[in-house]
This record gives sequence, C-alpha cells and structure tokens, in this order.
Amino acid sequence: MNIKEIKESFMRVRETQDPLFSLYKDDKRKGVQNIIKQTQGRIARQQKAENDFEKRFEIETNFWSQGINLIAGIDEVGRGPLAGPVVAAAIILPHDFKILEVNDSKKLTDQKRRELVEIIKEQAISYAYAVIDNHVIDEVNIYQATRIAMKQAVESLDVKPQQLLIDAMDIDLDIPQLKIIKGDAKSNSIAAASILAKVTRDDLMIKYHKQYPEYDFCNNDGYGTPKHLAALETYGVTPIHRKTFAPVKDLTQK
Repeated sequence: MNIKEIKESFMRVRETQDPLFSLYKDDKRKGVQNIIKQTQGRIARQQKAENDFEKRFEIETNFWSQGINLIAGIDEVGRGPLAGPVVAAAIILPHDFKILEVNDSKKLTDQKRRELVEIIKEQAISYAYAVIDNHVIDEVNIYQATRIAMKQAVESLDVKPQQLLIDAMDIDLDIPQLKIIKGDAKSNSIAAASILAKVTRDDLMIKYHKQYPEYDFCNNDGYGTPKHLAALETYGVTPIHRKTFAPVKDLTQK
C-alpha cells in the first residue's frame, strides 16, 4: 500500500490494539511512522477525553446507582457584570448522554458553545432558563437574585427532579441539593447548564448592544472593560445598568 492508502486505513483506527499497528510497526518509510505516531496521539487524546468525561459523570452515576434518576444540574451566568441580567439554567441529562466536549462553559469558545447548545437541548430529558433583570438585582442584591433565578429555572422544568447539583450555592426548594465548588468543571449536568445559561445571556447582551452600541455589550457582556467604562463616563447609565454596582453607583450619585 502507498502512503495515502495507509493513512486512509489508519484514519479508521480507534484503538491501539488494532492489527494495523503490528502490520506497519517495522515499516522503514518515514511517512508511515509519522502516520503511526499521529494515530497513537489521536487515540490517546480521545481516550483522555472519554476518561475526563466519565469522571465528570461520577457524581451523577453515584446517584443513578441509588435509583435517583432525575438529577438536575444548575448553573448561572452574569453575577459580575455592571449591566444586564443574571441568567440561570437547569437541565436533566439522560444516562446515555455522551457529548464529550461538554465542559465548563468558560473553557469553551463561543463557537463551540453554540455548536453544543442545540445538541444538548435535543438530548436532555428537560431543560429550562430563568432571567432576572438588573432592577431585581438592585432590589435584592446579586446573590439573592441568583438564587431566585436558579429556583425559577428548576421550577420551570417539565419534570420535577429528585436531586439538584448546584455550583456552590443552595436554593429555596424542598429537593435534596448538593453544593459543588467549581461544579461546572466537576459535573456534566452543571457544565451543560452553564453552556445553556451562557449562550442565553450572550444572546440577550447582543440584543442590548443593538440598543446601546456605544457600550460594546456584544463583546464585553456587560463587564467593566475599558471601552464600557469610557462609555459610562461619556454617555451615562443605561436602563439595563446595575445601579448598586460600582462604578455605576458612583455615576448615579453625581
């Protein structure tokens, strides 16, 4: 076989025990040895991705083994920005969910999050969002607004979960809850919720950008970037700014 044919054959290889490795391991052609190394690297990366994914399902698997099947992962996006809402998402994943790329939304590009979000929705048993605007945030504070958003998201699910997995918070519901520090990196359910919440909030901020283009909301998501802060000084506070957050608070008191 020539190099091209060998490469095409190795592209179908999925495990290191494949007979092709033994067949070509002593082949003297440099191109063949490069193909072998590349294939081994690809298989190793795939195996690591699968192992990492299974590790992020250990919490859910433990509950499933106890007959607790409806487990909702909950996460929020938007606690830190100076403008816009806080958004929470809740999602219940099936046992056979296996989208290896699902991970903490902060570790993914915007393009990858958008590729994943529709696939996640299609495979989920149930999912829901809640959006709490800046007026409520100013009224009750961001921590309580986040808890409200999470509660509303869970209550909006089509089915009532038996167990909640929450990223480092607790909410006012009579459902068993497990708080997990940095949960979006430790639980696929929370990670999936983080992706849904992130894309939902990003889309809202893109809409706000069209209303208030000077503030660059489509790029900063409401965070206090230099361009955003400069716009605040020049154009003042918009209706979506959080008036209890500095430096917005300082500008409203001038």
